[in-house]
Amino acid sequence: MAFRLKIVPDVTNYNFFRWQSLTFGISAVAVTISVVLLLTMGLNFGIDFRGGTTIRTESPTAFEVSDYRTALSDLDLGEVSITEVFDPSFGENRHVAQVRIGATEDTQAMTPEQIASVEAALKTVDSEIRFAAVESVGPKVSGELIRTAIYAVVAASAGILLYIWLRFEWQFAVGGVAAIVHDVVVTMGIFSLLQLRFDLSTIAALLTILGYSINDTVVVFDRLRENLIKFKSMPLIDVMNLSVNETLSRTVMTAVTTALALTALLVLGGDVIRGFVFAMLWGVLIGAYSTMYVAKNIVLWLGVKRDWSKPDPDALPDQFTTQP
Repeated sequence: MAFRLKIVPDVTNYNFFRWQSLTFGISAVAVTISVVLLLTMGLNFGIDFRGGTTIRTESPTAFEVSDYRTALSDLDLGEVSITEVFDPSFGENRHVAQVRIGATEDTQAMTPEQIASVEAALKTVDSEIRFAAVESVGPKVSGELIRTAIYAVVAASAGILLYIWLRFEWQFAVGGVAAIVHDVVVTMGIFSLLQLRFDLSTIAALLTILGYSINDTVVVFDRLRENLIKFKSMPLIDVMNLSVNETLSRTVMTAVTTALALTALLVLGGDVIRGFVFAMLWGVLIGAYSTMYVAKNIVLWLGVKRDWSKPDPDALPDQFTTQP
C-alpha cells in the first residue's frame, strides 16, 4: 500500500476572512514598524553600497577560507568578506580568492600600508600567496549602486502591476502589488532590526521574492476568476474563500519544499550566502501569508465586476459554506 504524506487535506473549508481585520491590521502595523526602523536604524550596507577595497589573491596551493579569515581577524579592519573563486579555466596549481574589506568611517579605501599588512597576515597562512589585483569602490559608485537597486525594485513592481492589470482587472493588480510591497518592506524591516548585511545579493533576493510572491498570488487570482464565472450567484467573499481553499494545498506544498531547501542552505551554505538565503526564506514565508491575507482582502474591499444575469445555482458546491 502506497503511503502519501498530506500536509493539507484534499478538501478544506477554512474561512480566511474570519479574522480579516486582525490579519490586515497586523500587516499594516508590520509595514509601519518596518518603515520606522528603516528611517531610524537604517540598513547595514555591505561593501557594494558602502564602498571599500577588493583584493584578488592567487596561490599555487589550496587554502581554507576560514584560515584567511582568522589571519585577518586581528588587523582591526572593516567588514571582511572572503570567497573562493572557481573557474573551469583554472589549472590545478591556481587557487584564487576574493577578499573584500568594507570602508570604515575614517577611510573610504585602504591605504598602501594597510594593504601591505593584509598581505603580510595572509602570508603567515600561505607564504606563496600574491595579490593579482587591488580595486577600491568609492562612495560615489556606492551611491549609484543604491539608486540602481531602487530602480530595479520599482521597475519590477511596475511591470508586475501592468501585467496583472492586463491579465485580470485593476483591482487584482492593486491587490497583487500591495502584497509584494508588503513583503519587500517587511523584509527590509527585518534586515534593519537585526542589522543583517544588506548588499547586492540581498537585492537579488528581494527581486526573487517579488517573483515568488506574485506567482503564488496569480495562481489564486486565476482560480478566483474561474470561480467568478462558474458560481455567478455566490457572494464574492464565499467565492474568494473557495478559491483560496482550492489552491491551499499547492501554496503550502510549494512553500514547505522551498523552505526546506533554503533552510539547508542557511545552515550549511556558509557566511557568504547567508544574507541572501535568509531573505529568500523569510520571503517565502511572508509571501504565502500575503497571498492569503493581504492581496485577496484588498480585492474584496475594492470589489470585482461580475455578470449576475445568468446565475447557475446548480453549480454551487455543497461542501463549501462560509462560517461566521
